[in-house]
Amino acid sequence: MITVLAGGVGAAKFLRGLVDVVDVADVTVIGNTGDDEVFFGLHVSPDLDTVVYTLADVVDPEKGWGIAGDTYAMLEQAKAIGQDTWFLLGDRDIATHLLRTRLLREGASLSDATAAVASAYSVTCRLLPMTDDRVRTMVSTDDGEISFQEYFVKRRQQDDVRDLRFDGAEAARPAPGVIDAIADAEAVIVAPSNPLVSIGPILAVPGVRQALADTAAPVAAISPIIGGRALKGPADRMLTSLGHEASATGVARLYADFLDVLVIDQEDAGLAGEVGALSVRAHVTDTIMRDAASRRALAEATLQAIR
Repeated sequence: MITVLAGGVGAAKFLRGLVDVVDVADVTVIGNTGDDEVFFGLHVSPDLDTVVYTLADVVDPEKGWGIAGDTYAMLEQAKAIGQDTWFLLGDRDIATHLLRTRLLREGASLSDATAAVASAYSVTCRLLPMTDDRVRTMVSTDDGEISFQEYFVKRRQQDDVRDLRFDGAEAARPAPGVIDAIADAEAVIVAPSNPLVSIGPILAVPGVRQALADTAAPVAAISPIIGGRALKGPADRMLTSLGHEASATGVARLYADFLDVLVIDQEDAGLAGEVGALSVRAHVTDTIMRDAASRRALAEATLQAIR
């Protein structure tokens, strides 16, 4: 079994490549739920849904999230009658949230609801939320503390991030199967996701980080930072504003207590020595996922690095 810690578009793209080179039934995904929010009374799990839509081959290829060809008639009408519509929910996308919300209201756990959503889209890998408990990523800015979705979507990542807080994490428990998926894995991979707000919430759930340190499986990560910058999203700016180095070395430092291998881009080959000084082996390859072939190539290179 290969266990992947995942959050966001980069992780979903990597997973799409991974299931092209290994048996999808051998893949377990532990997804970030710190981004989850309630909009129009519906429980939305953006990172989990991006994984589902990508593996189901229905994702919008330009945005990397949402459903291809979706329409927004509901939002248009909601705006027309004075509702706040800053968070985009497509009409087809809403069906997913309706299913999840109904199951949760009927007493199902988030794990059970996530499995039902994955099954509805014929996604056959095992998809686990990091926890069934409510954990909410909160972002401190110069204007005060706001939710992650307000920072990321409503305010378009324009704020300088002064601090991060994972509200509820201390009392949360790993979802059923999460610790076993790490402990029993043949290999664990941290997908190329923002280490602070996509992977950080997963690591904040008590027991997860220790499980990564204790597992006998090799643990690899793919750096989402190339040449000091993120290809998409605010990871580089966020790392810098929070006092970390926006580089592959900076990513290695954040994971060094449990990481065996860091896959870095060819542009960062000169950082292999710095990464190695942290007792993390650097594996240099092309990490930019431009298309299906490059996604598969990155998955194969990561598996090679682990072996």
